[in-house]
Amino acid sequence: MGTFTVPSQVSDVAGQNFVELEALVDTGSTYTVLPTEVLEQLGIEPEGQRSFELADDRLVEYPIGYARLRLNGDTTIVLVVFGPEGIDPLFGAAALENLSLAVDPVRQRLVPVTALLK
Repeated sequence: MGTFTVPSQVSDVAGQNFVELEALVDTGSTYTVLPTEVLEQLGIEPEGQRSFELADDRLVEYPIGYARLRLNGDTTIVLVVFGPEGIDPLFGAAALENLSLAVDPVRQRLVPVTALLK
């Protein structure tokens, strides 16, 4: 499939002080991961810890919090992982589902999908 990035904006939950960033779209990741320094700049504080399994099968723990994400003209609040310093921003499956977006792997873009209430 290949990977691709999308332009977006992130802020604190109140929606103040949005910052622009390019994030890798990764449906293999559950949550959105942002560099700790970006989350601290926005005033977002950790609200707990979660365990995560990495691609190399290691288990790690990282702090989590909540942020407002603006992508493709829509906004939602997402759980964010406080990633290590210098990590590239990454949007996981939960954020895409919150925004009713799916991956078009051929054109390497996000496309709107109808949400389910079945």
